[in-house]
Amino acid sequence: MLFLKLYVLTFFVFFLVDLLWLGIVAKNIYSRYLGHLLKANVNWIAAMIFYLIFIGGLVFFVLIPAVDHESVMYALLVGGLFGFITYATYDLTNLATLKDWPLAITFIDLAWGTTLGALTSSLSYLLYMLIF
Repeated sequence: MLFLKLYVLTFFVFFLVDLLWLGIVAKNIYSRYLGHLLKANVNWIAAMIFYLIFIGGLVFFVLIPAVDHESVMYALLVGGLFGFITYATYDLTNLATLKDWPLAITFIDLAWGTTLGALTSSLSYLLYMLIF
């Protein structure tokens, strides 16, 4: 039951944080650096599968232990580390294997993945402790 509560809560927090990034902060960054690689239409099924897996990972590896430790700092730091590792997997693989993958995007994404994991985890933790 803990997993499900945290998952639903984190789902909404994640989308709020990520939509602010994609819709406001980084609105033009990806098209400027990756415009030649971007599809005309986003594959929303693939995107949703990633989001569902990423959120599940945050809940399992970060939030359940944070609740057990009763520590927002655990959620913040380990959430940031989880975000860094997952985004590094994607971006460093792209940097290693794709022609014309911009180094700047790798650095931007690593910073964003770290921030996304840290913010989502700490906010989800605080909301969970407040609500439940």
